[in-house]
Amino acid sequence: MALIRYPVLQYAYVVDDIEAACQGWVDLVGAGPFFLSMHHRSPDYFYRGEPCEADLSYAFGQAGPAHIQLIAQHNDAPSVYREMVPAGASGFHHFAILPADFEAEKARFEAAGFPAVATLTSAARVAYMDARPLLGCFVEVYEDNAPLRETFAHWKAVHEAWDGVTDPIRTA
Repeated sequence: MALIRYPVLQYAYVVDDIEAACQGWVDLVGAGPFFLSMHHRSPDYFYRGEPCEADLSYAFGQAGPAHIQLIAQHNDAPSVYREMVPAGASGFHHFAILPADFEAEKARFEAAGFPAVATLTSAARVAYMDARPLLGCFVEVYEDNAPLRETFAHWKAVHEAWDGVTDPIRTA
């Protein structure tokens, strides 16, 4: 049976210039609008068991049925993002799933040999599972909860009502 049993909800890219990347996704794919959170802080962000001091900005936009997350790291602190995409570069980093049971899904990945290398809490608990040996990327496992689903639904509704031009980058 397949390890991943849930639809992919989000595709994420590490980028060097987050605003330029947002505009590129708007222009080339019609994704957006993007909700930008500059210098985002999570109170309990851990990378490889140590507190993560990465200075991160995130942008979230919708592209058809999936979210697009863009991530920019503004410093050289060790992080799950720098582990895969070096400073000054851009590239695909992870996709995200939303399982019914966060702890059970995290444990299933770990039992299959794909450890959590970063954990944090944002709108929900999050774990980055290292599936690079098999898939070439991380898998982000989100904890399912009502506020997170409302946020995802909001991004999709805004995208569907958006004219594709007005305010392509907004404050989160």
